[in-house]
Amino acid sequence: MTEHLPTHVAADRSGEQWWKSAVVYQIYPRSFADSDGDGIGDLAGITGRLDHLDHLGVDVLWLSPMFPSPQDDNGYDVSDYTDVDPMFGTLADLDALAEGLHRRGMKLVLDLVFNHSSDEHPWFVESRSSTDNDRRDWYWWRPARPGMEPGTPGAEPTNWGSFFSGPAWEFDETTGEYYLHLFSRKQPDLNWENPEVRHALYDVMRFWLERGVDGFRMDVVNFVSKDPALPDGQVHPGSRYGDGSPFYICGPRIHEFMHEMHREV
Repeated sequence: MTEHLPTHVAADRSGEQWWKSAVVYQIYPRSFADSDGDGIGDLAGITGRLDHLDHLGVDVLWLSPMFPSPQDDNGYDVSDYTDVDPMFGTLADLDALAEGLHRRGMKLVLDLVFNHSSDEHPWFVESRSSTDNDRRDWYWWRPARPGMEPGTPGAEPTNWGSFFSGPAWEFDETTGEYYLHLFSRKQPDLNWENPEVRHALYDVMRFWLERGVDGFRMDVVNFVSKDPALPDGQVHPGSRYGDGSPFYICGPRIHEFMHEMHREV
């Protein structure tokens, strides 16, 4: 007995708005397919399964972060935006993946994490080195709350809580100030108010587009615009920390930033 599977009707993969009707398949590279037997999934493993994805009717492969990372948050703490973590392969492996997808009429979308970087990214290493470093303003640094001893409980610049528990501010003994991290303390928030930051990130996007990547999924991009006043948030019943979300979710300049990104990239 022969089973006839329904024919897949693909989205218009070549049209300008292919992303509106495409079938998108997300892959977390570490756990999808291991090509070399080391127990860790990799890019070559994904490339070796492209015929399977095509048979499933996939139009777009959404690749979760494969950038160099300390892996504090499963790769969403990026220490280099323009390379591949050696555990997953090389830039040549990513090129081969993109070429294999394109040969089958499929597209590649990378997961970009632009609200924050790793605290091991060279930008942050420079930023935390001194208060007068040229990259100091690339992240959100603030002194302790007025009248409070820096580094003591309650001295954080605002009462915001982190999504990963605890305060959203980490005291840095090197300069005696705090940096903002809405997620892990190893994921300091980038300061999109600084145009140098935005244009450095746009350069990253252009780098990948020039290598053949077709688009991007922007992780928590709705958090990148923050109220520069950084007001305290309301403390809800049963909560220890204030809710800062009204001051950073779809913040005051979010549409301006997205329009600028569209123009520049």
